[in-house]
Amino acid sequence: MAMGLLGNELAFADALTAQERESVMELGTRKRYPADAHLMTEGDRSSHVVIILRGWVTVSVAMDRGATRLILGLRGPGELLGEMAALDRHPRSATVRALGPTEAQVISGDAFRRYLALHPRVSGLVIRQLAFRLRSADQERSALASLTVLQRLASRLIEFSEVEPSGPYTPSAGHPPPGLPSAGPVVRLAQDELAATIGATREAVAKALRLLRGQNIVRTGNRSVQIVDSDLLALLAAGHHE
Repeated sequence: MAMGLLGNELAFADALTAQERESVMELGTRKRYPADAHLMTEGDRSSHVVIILRGWVTVSVAMDRGATRLILGLRGPGELLGEMAALDRHPRSATVRALGPTEAQVISGDAFRRYLALHPRVSGLVIRQLAFRLRSADQERSALASLTVLQRLASRLIEFSEVEPSGPYTPSAGHPPPGLPSAGPVVRLAQDELAATIGATREAVAKALRLLRGQNIVRTGNRSVQIVDSDLLALLAAGHHE
């Protein structure tokens, strides 16, 4: 499976000691963002960092002269974002957008840099995070070059379905979307958002979903894809699609 969107690293805030977490949070202020709001925008000269407290955000970059976007990652509670611009003071390399109502601790770049200079263990955590995300980005580029749209979509759906219920999908038991049964995880992203997570067009994803629906592997609803047969989907993700 291609890694990098969700990753498997411990979230930054969760890797801090209680004392470190308290002192880091004291550097900034809490801010609420509505769905679709930009926490950061690609190309901006801002240098603040954010720590997600509640909700999920997408990290994306423009492609094809801005006509389309490629989603590089989905980040949730405890994640640190914006550290690269805070450290090198270059323009933002990506856009961070709230998937739904989101709360984050916003810390100025200057305050964050000063703190890291005085706290080498926390500075080491930030460096480790940067290295991990760089490796993940390399894996993503390799996957985009070698895997079919169907494989990449199957991998993404499996990856999203393995996130805890507070993530970008929720189990359908309790409040399933209209028209979907009450069994199996439901990934709550629109087709264009799914397309952006795998570097494909919406039309290609729609075609892949039709194939998956035809084999009763998934069912689709409004901004929702329900996984019906996770075992077969895993085989497709691994490349067994002859």
